[in-house]
Amino acid sequence: MAKNNNEVPINGLYDDEGRILDEQVAEARGEGEAESVEEAVEVSLSKEELAALCKESVCPECDVFKEAESIRLRALADSENVKKRLLRETEELKKYAGESILADLLPILDNLDLALAHTGNLSAECKNFVVGVDMTRKIFLDAVKNHGLEAVQAAVGTEFDPEIHEAVGTVEEPSLKSNQVAQVVQNGYRLKGRLLRPAKVMVNKL
Repeated sequence: MAKNNNEVPINGLYDDEGRILDEQVAEARGEGEAESVEEAVEVSLSKEELAALCKESVCPECDVFKEAESIRLRALADSENVKKRLLRETEELKKYAGESILADLLPILDNLDLALAHTGNLSAECKNFVVGVDMTRKIFLDAVKNHGLEAVQAAVGTEFDPEIHEAVGTVEEPSLKSNQVAQVVQNGYRLKGRLLRPAKVMVNKL
């Protein structure tokens, strides 16, 4: 039956076809529609959103809570490891900050050593000059020692050590044992325990 514009129903409600509805039926229909909306909202949530809501309200015994706690602890451990690594790298950087500068100064020591190695059959005047060169070398060496630089042990007769020695050739010296240092070609140096340059030596081979 079509709805009459002049007719005023008791409750003032019509259905879609123009039939009068009572208040209880209308309320029931309204509640049903509200429930449908709520169901639609729940279905629209993604798995990630549901998991996030679950993590906020689950009990400590729940597997989801345990997984979230495990992830949190791993993240804290990773953060602590990164912090320690950065601190260690910073300390190492400070410790060896002058490494490149000291490495550039080594040729000066080499030249002073070379000058002192050729001092045979010199006149008295030249010997005084050699004394000055030797004093200069000692002062220079003391200055770099204050920054942690020290010479590598590479005296003639010591056992060849590939960790601190670099073999540049071999010789046959009967007075020495095989694999001993027969000649020091160039001194080696350490910086605060770290090898800055190996000592270049001739190794005795019998």
